[in-house]
Amino acid sequence: MPKIAKDTSVQTVITTFEMTPGTCQDLLEALTDAYAEFISKQPGFVAAGLHVNDAQTRIANYSQWERREDFLAMLRTTEMRNRNRQINELCKSFEPVMYDVADTFGEA
Repeated sequence: MPKIAKDTSVQTVITTFEMTPGTCQDLLEALTDAYAEFISKQPGFVAAGLHVNDAQTRIANYSQWERREDFLAMLRTTEMRNRNRQINELCKSFEPVMYDVADTFGEA
């Protein structure tokens, strides 16, 4: 499970996907399979979560990695490059962005 904390040393990556309601389930299945079969088994992977909006036009993906280099190495693999080509066909756009936690609020 992802842990969001200001003092964390992990690399946080938030990726947003834009798609039509007609391809939302297909994209969600492709992402779920990518995490179950490949991404979660890569060096440095910590945790991830997938979120779908009510209109089924956006998926947000939150992932954490031990180091920035671990995430980048996973993206460069032949397996992930092939998967990203398939994912790209199911959505209008997707953009992974690396973030640092600036602050958190609520229960610890």
